[in-house]
Amino acid sequence: MSSSEAAANHIRVLSASMPEVASSGHPGGPMGCADFMTILYGEFLRFDPENASWFNRDRLFFDPGHMSPLLYATLAQIGHFLLKILNNLDNGEV
Repeated sequence: MSSSEAAANHIRVLSASMPEVASSGHPGGPMGCADFMTILYGEFLRFDPENASWFNRDRLFFDPGHMSPLLYATLAQIGHFLLKILNNLDNGEV
Protein backbone atom coordinates (compact mmCIF):
# COMPACT_ATOMS: atom_id res chain seq x y z
CA MET A 1 0.00 0.00 0.00
CA SER A 2 1.40 3.39 -0.99
CA SER A 3 1.53 6.34 1.39
CA SER A 4 -1.24 8.06 -0.65
CA GLU A 5 -3.48 5.01 -0.30
CA ALA A 6 -2.78 4.87 3.44
CA ALA A 7 -3.54 8.59 3.79
CA ALA A 8 -6.81 8.22 1.87
CA ASN A 9 -7.82 5.24 4.01
CA HIS A 10 -7.08 7.24 7.16
CA ILE A 11 -9.26 10.08 5.86
CA ARG A 12 -12.05 7.53 5.16
CA VAL A 13 -11.93 6.21 8.71
CA LEU A 14 -11.96 9.70 10.20
CA SER A 15 -14.74 10.80 7.83
CA ALA A 16 -16.88 7.84 8.86
CA SER A 17 -16.32 8.28 12.57
CA MET A 18 -17.26 11.97 12.81
CA PRO A 19 -20.93 11.57 11.68
CA GLU A 20 -21.19 8.44 13.83
CA VAL A 21 -20.05 10.26 16.96
CA ALA A 22 -22.24 13.28 16.16
CA SER A 23 -25.27 11.09 15.33
CA SER A 24 -25.79 13.21 12.21
CA GLY A 25 -24.34 13.53 8.76
CA HIS A 26 -23.65 11.31 5.81
CA PRO A 27 -20.26 9.55 5.65
CA GLY A 28 -20.63 8.18 2.10
CA GLY A 29 -19.65 11.34 0.21
CA PRO A 30 -16.58 12.13 2.29
CA MET A 31 -15.43 8.52 2.21
CA GLY A 32 -15.82 8.38 -1.56
CA CYS A 33 -13.84 11.59 -2.08
CA ALA A 34 -10.87 10.71 0.13
CA ASP A 35 -8.70 9.75 -2.86
CA PHE A 36 -9.06 13.03 -4.72
CA MET A 37 -8.58 15.06 -1.54
CA THR A 38 -5.37 13.15 -0.83
CA ILE A 39 -4.11 13.92 -4.35
CA LEU A 40 -5.14 17.58 -4.14
CA TYR A 41 -3.34 18.19 -0.85
CA GLY A 42 -0.46 15.85 -1.59
CA GLU A 43 0.42 16.96 -5.11
CA PHE A 44 -1.30 20.18 -6.17
CA LEU A 45 -2.30 22.62 -3.42
CA ARG A 46 0.35 24.94 -1.99
CA PHE A 47 0.02 25.44 1.77
CA ASP A 48 1.96 25.50 5.00
CA PRO A 49 0.13 24.05 8.01
CA GLU A 50 2.52 25.93 10.29
CA ASN A 51 1.68 29.25 8.63
CA ALA A 52 -2.06 29.28 7.93
CA SER A 53 -1.99 32.97 7.04
CA TRP A 54 0.64 32.59 4.29
CA PHE A 55 -0.56 34.96 1.57
CA ASN A 56 0.39 32.75 -1.41
CA ARG A 57 -1.34 29.63 -0.12
CA ASP A 58 -3.98 27.98 -2.26
CA ARG A 59 -7.55 28.10 -1.01
CA LEU A 60 -10.09 25.30 -1.33
CA PHE A 61 -13.77 26.02 -0.76
CA PHE A 62 -16.35 23.32 -0.08
CA ASP A 63 -20.03 24.18 -0.27
CA PRO A 64 -21.92 21.06 0.86
CA GLY A 65 -21.94 20.83 4.65
CA HIS A 66 -22.17 17.05 4.57
CA MET A 67 -18.67 17.00 3.01
CA SER A 68 -17.14 18.82 5.97
CA PRO A 69 -15.84 15.60 7.60
CA LEU A 70 -13.68 15.12 4.50
CA LEU A 71 -12.17 18.58 4.82
CA TYR A 72 -11.73 18.37 8.60
CA ALA A 73 -10.11 14.92 8.40
CA THR A 74 -7.73 16.11 5.68
CA LEU A 75 -6.77 19.27 7.55
CA ALA A 76 -6.15 17.29 10.73
CA GLN A 77 -4.06 14.76 8.84
CA ILE A 78 -1.76 17.43 7.39
CA GLY A 79 -1.29 18.98 10.82
CA HIS A 80 -3.59 21.99 10.64
CA PHE A 81 -5.18 20.95 13.95
CA LEU A 82 -5.12 17.99 16.34
CA LEU A 83 -6.89 14.75 15.44
CA LYS A 84 -8.41 14.49 18.93
CA ILE A 85 -10.76 17.43 18.35
CA LEU A 86 -12.51 15.82 15.34
CA ASN A 87 -15.08 14.06 17.51
CA ASN A 88 -16.05 17.38 19.11
CA LEU A 89 -16.70 19.33 15.93
CA ASP A 90 -20.47 18.92 15.86
CA ASN A 91 -21.28 19.20 19.55
CA GLY A 92 -20.50 22.86 20.15
CA GLU A 93 -17.28 22.25 22.08
CA VAL A 94 -15.00 23.45 19.29
